[in-house]
Amino acid sequence: MQIAVDFDNTLIDYDPVFLAAARERGLVNSRFRGSKRMVRDAIRALPDGEITWQRLQGYVYGAGIEGATPFSGACAFLARCRHEGVPVFIVSHKTQYGHYDPARIDLRQAALSWMTRWGFFAPDRLGIPPGHVHFADTRAAKLAKLAELDCTHAIDDLEEVFADPLFPAGMKRILFGEYSDDACCDIVCPTWSGVTSAVFGDSG
Repeated sequence: MQIAVDFDNTLIDYDPVFLAAARERGLVNSRFRGSKRMVRDAIRALPDGEITWQRLQGYVYGAGIEGATPFSGACAFLARCRHEGVPVFIVSHKTQYGHYDPARIDLRQAALSWMTRWGFFAPDRLGIPPGHVHFADTRAAKLAKLAELDCTHAIDDLEEVFADPLFPAGMKRILFGEYSDDACCDIVCPTWSGVTSAVFGDSG
């Protein structure tokens, strides 16, 4: 068994950062509550909403990433994989720079710095080899990397990754999310404890 895990919005929880940044910029009002997806939908409804949303993403994934935390249970899952001797690969569709980020922050380096801070690579913590982290410019490149790695399981928050015709056949598809309307997912888990149970056959 070896496992490929997505990074953005799968291992790392940006929801509070997106909400705070949107409020600070006056893109939503101070009473607005919601997830990253709800913030995105509200901003996209504004004039020039798509560009505004991409600018906000550039900030959150770059300068704002230090305010994000791992999803509850994510580090425990990675630690369980290490304990069980199951290799983990982090495969992320992430460009090097945001499309509308005037600061030109290296988003990949920001992600690696965040992982370092949370002990992803530390031998006495999660112990993931740095060489097991892969960034792709496009979804097609991400799917090609998944095929190359030939993992047994893939964990992602986006159904469209699993629905893509290029997704490798035979790889178990675990959606990290609340629900799925698509038959492309083998398992749907809204929590990392659920992912642990699905992968290891117990409550973790």
